[in-house]
Amino acid sequence: MELRGRVAVVTGGASGIGRALAEAFAREGAKVVIADVDERALARVVASVRAPGGEALGVRTDVTDLASVRALAETAFKTFGRVHVLCNNAGVALWGGLEAATHRDWQWVLGVNLWGVIHGIEAFVPRMIAQNESGHIVNTASMAGLIATRGLGIYNTSKYAVVGLSETLAKDLTPYRIGVSVLCPMGVATQIRDSARNRPSDLGNETPSAAAPVELMGRTLAPATVAEMVLAAIRGNRLYVITHEESLEPLRRRHERLEQAVLETKA
Repeated sequence: MELRGRVAVVTGGASGIGRALAEAFAREGAKVVIADVDERALARVVASVRAPGGEALGVRTDVTDLASVRALAETAFKTFGRVHVLCNNAGVALWGGLEAATHRDWQWVLGVNLWGVIHGIEAFVPRMIAQNESGHIVNTASMAGLIATRGLGIYNTSKYAVVGLSETLAKDLTPYRIGVSVLCPMGVATQIRDSARNRPSDLGNETPSAAAPVELMGRTLAPATVAEMVLAAIRGNRLYVITHEESLEPLRRRHERLEQAVLETKA
């Protein structure tokens, strides 16, 4: 898929992987619509994309709110006429055992990580289909959407859902020439450990959690490295973007357990 002259929308685009994606699309000659709830950081990224001559538009967006995401879509289509690439990338993380999770914890994480993706699909996909051009959707999940980890239960739940959603969406959108990729990284140098900076006060807990962040195995990649992997997946129309080769062994163990379960049931 040629990116020059196309239009890409990136949610969670003010930092981390989202910022790297926006900058990578711009370098390829795409027009970029950058969405984020953090207006100051958003303005800085828009300026960084425009500085070398890129075309970028920043739109303050709360992905947990369908009306806000619909407004993002309206602005993108009104400004550029088309959207060819949608990156549902906004995400937050929360640590702690499920036995101690509060209802507000569930609302916050699922609201961003899962409903943010769903809202993006609702707001953009029908219009992308109607424009009758090839396109691509990238949903940011995690290796935590393929391998469960103690202390990451709510995050695991949200990311497993994004993986399953993406696998189905890829099948549903094939007739419309719209590809789908699901990004499943391990450690990336982002601000996700500081997700609470953008947690709404009405979804905060009266007593802050004392749970320590889960330590991830493997290397920590630069966001720009991950962004280049995503661009390669878009060009190659690949469903899975697995960023770390360290994930191979845990994935093998998971599938061996699944195979063993089938054999044990059969026996």
